[in-house]
Amino acid sequence: MRFFLSFAFPLLAGPAMAAPADVVGVSLTPEPAGTFRADVTVQSDETGWDKYADRWEVLAPDGTVLAVRELAHPHVDEQPFTRSQGGIDIPANVTKVRVRARDSAEGWGGAEMIIPVPDR
Repeated sequence: MRFFLSFAFPLLAGPAMAAPADVVGVSLTPEPAGTFRADVTVQSDETGWDKYADRWEVLAPDGTVLAVRELAHPHVDEQPFTRSQGGIDIPANVTKVRVRARDSAEGWGGAEMIIPVPDR
């Protein structure tokens, strides 16, 4: 009986539960000015203005927010989608960054990525 319940519960609960936005790809490219450009790919089960990925952030290992990209509209028919931001100042002692995305209804909590900072 235990096997049945542990197997059946995720099947019943999964489709009814909404999911936060997931970061599924990140590219970090050095820019001539010593800053970086981030290209971030997000996957989200968006439904429209009531639920969509509305932001991504680049963070240092200590949690310091290094960059914020506001996403101003839903991407219901464009999944996954990639948005970029340049001019990101990453301190020289930071060797890796964490990238996360936020969902307007679910908040933070989806898949994040940690990537190394390329040589300047």
